[in-house]
Amino acid sequence: MATCDVCGEEVNMPYNCGSCGGTYCSAHRLPENHSCPGLEQWNDPDAVFDSGFDDSVDAGGSSGGLRSKVGLDTGPGGPLAYFRGNFAYLFLGLSVVVFGLQFLVAPLFGAPPGSPAWYDIFTLSTANPEFVWTWFVSIFAHGGITHLLFNAIALYFFGPIVERQVGSRKFAALFLVSGIAAGLGQVGLALFTGEAARVLGASGAIMAIMGVLSMTAPDLKVLLFFVIPMSVRTLTILFAGFSIFMVAANTTGSGLLSGVAHFAHLVGLFIGLWYGNRIKGRVGRGPQQLNLGPGRGGPGGPGGPGRRP
Repeated sequence: MATCDVCGEEVNMPYNCGSCGGTYCSAHRLPENHSCPGLEQWNDPDAVFDSGFDDSVDAGGSSGGLRSKVGLDTGPGGPLAYFRGNFAYLFLGLSVVVFGLQFLVAPLFGAPPGSPAWYDIFTLSTANPEFVWTWFVSIFAHGGITHLLFNAIALYFFGPIVERQVGSRKFAALFLVSGIAAGLGQVGLALFTGEAARVLGASGAIMAIMGVLSMTAPDLKVLLFFVIPMSVRTLTILFAGFSIFMVAANTTGSGLLSGVAHFAHLVGLFIGLWYGNRIKGRVGRGPQQLNLGPGRGGPGGPGGPGRRP
């Protein structure tokens, strides 16, 4: 049994909207009957009818746009169409690629992990905050396989839900802006307290995603450590409370320094909560359960997003 997100009716065979992810009865299954945010994209050439990379439609049929400039087919079915609706997976793939560059490629060129050159390339630090490329690279770099694995799991399962709610372009902006702001926030705090710090990892951006979901789908059921059931809102509150405690302990010199950028987590979470509060009235409550069973989830094919629970 499931409950319709509009009228609250309990239905045995609910409809899951492929755009906003909500659960609806037969009377509200059509996008126009549940005020689906996807309706706003029907006249947007960057959404339904375009890959998100081509602005030629805006040119009134002219030859402008990325397709004419670089000679690539960016329409549905083209080589770039796969990325439409799949930016969460694109960012996950970038994290894996950068991880390989960190630990396999960089050492071959005289920059082994832990060396000054390695830090200058892959981490945002108090020593060189003006290295603008590290603002971006550090989001996709990670300190080890466990660090990458936990962030990858969160991005794989939660990222596509938010991307489906807001669209790929806004999701990409949320991910990158929150990731950069989180890193700069951690470095700024370290500079303020007179400490040295190096920041890397997508945790700040992941917390922004969790913050959005806490506002748009607060009752989404998840399993902490794949065992303990709770809502995504409860999980976010627990994580935020722990981060606040650790920031306070580290700032007061209580000996609880753990090498984890907890303040970066809070910056990302704040951005996510702020943005989620802005859009929650337009995207509905979203899915109420994260179904990790076979046949659900995974990236979509060229020209369209995959299905999500």
